[in-house]
Amino acid sequence: FGARQAELTQSLGQRLDAMTGRIGQTMAEQTKSTHESLAKLQERLAVIDTAQGNIQSLAGQVVQLQAILSNKQTRGAFGQSRMEAIVADGLPHGAYEFQASLSNGSRPDCLVRMPNGAPMLAIDAKFPLEAWNAIRAAEGADMQKVAAQAFRRDIEVHIRDIAEKYLIQGETQDTAFMFVPSESVFAEIHENFEAVVQKAHRARVVIVAPSLLMLSIQVIQAILKDARMREQAHLIQGEVIRLMEDVARVDERVRRLQTHFGQAAKDIDDILV
Repeated sequence: FGARQAELTQSLGQRLDAMTGRIGQTMAEQTKSTHESLAKLQERLAVIDTAQGNIQSLAGQVVQLQAILSNKQTRGAFGQSRMEAIVADGLPHGAYEFQASLSNGSRPDCLVRMPNGAPMLAIDAKFPLEAWNAIRAAEGADMQKVAAQAFRRDIEVHIRDIAEKYLIQGETQDTAFMFVPSESVFAEIHENFEAVVQKAHRARVVIVAPSLLMLSIQVIQAILKDARMREQAHLIQGEVIRLMEDVARVDERVRRLQTHFGQAAKDIDDILV
């Protein structure tokens, strides 16, 4: 009986040692796996935090437009610099380019890059101010009539040049902007030169004053920001999907560890019995 008791004690000791080693190894493996999963989860969360920060930065951007028309006496000097100021104030860097070349060799004053690979928008600021200044300087009805005819002719030629040079199928939008650097000149054109406005409309050339160009740039900026926010949202969606996959792996491994602990408890109960 003493010998049998010693053998039983030795057998129980070996079995407990083996079970303790197996449980310890299993727990170490599960702990390592859990740490790796948590590290991956932390990386995913860091990526999501970065994407969220980008969205907040985009949402916090506010359009700051300068006062372009503070001095009406200097409107004869409006042109390229004022158009560049409006575009640069309203659009992020990289969304536009000044004096860029098209495939036909022409160089519009500004090209605005549209999102999603859409054709670019061409803006021309070479308004014939000399002819307008001639109307202002003309004395007498006859001289003003001659100056008005010259002004109409110069604008029509300019509209035709814009339509021929800057409207390229697949490369630019089907409309182009002709920038008029003064609200008063813009109003005068629409009031006294209706035929010119209609001709520009048929040629798909939009005459824009500083206020209309600002509004157009704001619309383009909203489109660009919306496209960039959609890109960030897609990134967050992908990261959340990966996060859910990692959470599912953690759940599966925890359940597997729970099974191991349950088996170990059952073995101990058998030993006690």
